[in-house]
Amino acid sequence: MRLFRHTADLPEDARGAVVALGNFDGVHRGHQAVIATAQRIARDLSAPSAVMTFEPHPRSVFRPDDAPFRLSPFRVKARHIEALGVDLLFVCHFDESFLHKTADAFIQEDLVAGLGVRHVVCGYDFLFGHGRGGDPTLLRQAGAAHGFGVTEVGPVADDADGVYSSTRVRDALVAGNPREAARLLGSPWEIEGRVEHGDHKGRTIGFPTANVELADYLRPAFGVYAVRTGVDQGAGTVWRNGVANLGRRPTVGGTVERLETHILDFDGDLYGQHLRVQLIEFLRPERKFGSFNELKDQIVQDAAAARAVLAREPRSEG
Repeated sequence: MRLFRHTADLPEDARGAVVALGNFDGVHRGHQAVIATAQRIARDLSAPSAVMTFEPHPRSVFRPDDAPFRLSPFRVKARHIEALGVDLLFVCHFDESFLHKTADAFIQEDLVAGLGVRHVVCGYDFLFGHGRGGDPTLLRQAGAAHGFGVTEVGPVADDADGVYSSTRVRDALVAGNPREAARLLGSPWEIEGRVEHGDHKGRTIGFPTANVELADYLRPAFGVYAVRTGVDQGAGTVWRNGVANLGRRPTVGGTVERLETHILDFDGDLYGQHLRVQLIEFLRPERKFGSFNELKDQIVQDAAAARAVLAREPRSEG
């Protein structure tokens, strides 16, 4: 997949694509249906398939004081989109200037002049432009005027509770239900980041942890999880079982929200490496223990519980 962080002066072989438009936070099954529709039309037209997304997430510009909410920061989103087999990824920088760009200007400058789009695909609820003045109806009108096709993908629903959405994924994670989140996403939800030095307390009791800051990730239910941990090695990722605490660590007076992962049966040095942590099952809420020894005893039980859960799980991929 080729990545472009601009829409001007593109090479000719990056123009004339069938483009799926959206934020695609989480790249859940509904998003996947929009992208798959673009890929099918691209095959029919013998054109490249593309995704256009917006970074940072527009909500962080509209409502900068909101609590962290992202399901997939850009690196994660790009990896998921690439795994779907998309040819091109266009990233529009969403800042104050872009915020005030009208829907008509976006169509003229970015889609027509910039990308030379052959066809556009979007979800039924896609809104764009200043004041959210653009919608699928406006895209169809513009397409008729400028010679590109438009396909609107209707709601994509499951057999349980309705339409796939990023909100449903967030609600599942906040409720401590990563399995429901994984069902909506099509794969386990994960946090990734660079392993940083912590206070090394876990190492003193035989449970060293790899610590990752949560940054602008959504905060799921705080507590202990059975996890799969992936360490990037070259072009691939090596996956191992683990147990993780997500929260503030009240027993040791912690105040910073972070993810601390103990990789089972592993004794390597991960400092500075990139770690991916998939939340598989919520084991218990985070709580403050009466002593460090009491915490140690609970960690032994948590590790055993994680082993039992993960022994039944299929192997992670990707």
